[in-house]
Amino acid sequence: MKGEGFLKRMTAAAPPVEGVEEKKDPAQESFAAGLGFYKLFWVFFIGCIAGVIIEVLTCLVQEHKIESRAGLIYGPFSPVYGAGAVALTVGLSWAKDKSIGVIFLVGTLLGSSVEYIFSWAQEKLFGTISWEYSNEALNINGRTSIWYAFCWGVLSVVWVKILYPFLSRVIEKIPSTWGLPLSRVLVAFMIVDILLSGMAVARQTERREGVPAGDPVRQFLDRHYTDDFLKKIYPNMMFIGEDGPLKPQDEDLASLPPVGGSLQAPDSVPER
Repeated sequence: MKGEGFLKRMTAAAPPVEGVEEKKDPAQESFAAGLGFYKLFWVFFIGCIAGVIIEVLTCLVQEHKIESRAGLIYGPFSPVYGAGAVALTVGLSWAKDKSIGVIFLVGTLLGSSVEYIFSWAQEKLFGTISWEYSNEALNINGRTSIWYAFCWGVLSVVWVKILYPFLSRVIEKIPSTWGLPLSRVLVAFMIVDILLSGMAVARQTERREGVPAGDPVRQFLDRHYTDDFLKKIYPNMMFIGEDGPLKPQDEDLASLPPVGGSLQAPDSVPER
């Protein structure tokens, strides 16, 4: 009918009513939109991997060798870089249109703070540290320095202006049908990996202090995560002793009493 055709044309041409949002197809919505949990998890996850790559390449260039720079037992993950990526993403979300100088300055403070907090927390929780900058100029308690603050600042500019916008688009294009289940599996894996890595290092510190393996958990950790095994994962990790930081390679392990049969002298002491 003519009346129906006229109504259809008028409805199609009419502007949308203000305040009424069009319904979106749930299948087309990203599970990692904005700065939600899953977006930040993927930023953390990718940052962890990128950090290991950066550290391994730096070691290769400076020391001409390939060495483990992972922060967790299972997988090429460095949580300090992952946390740094999240801190830069959230802390600089307001600064994407700001000048490079502003981004550099704020990024310097954010990155250095993350590095300092991780070093402090590692020492307090496990009696160990993984980096030490006391010999560098303008360092702060050996946990960070002016040079690494500068590196964080440069990285912040590159992250805000180039890397994060690209990465965000890629993450949001991941289909929810398999992206969401995969994210949940990876979240569970990372939680287990972080907890197990922390427990293994904490138990290593206990062995050095002569704490016996008096329960099944400690016995499990002693069997599967020996000192020699952890030395391969964390070759630069240092214990905090009375005379300052001390690498496991620097110790005469043969002179230390065995604890639960788990503390053994290595066949050879690697050269520094």
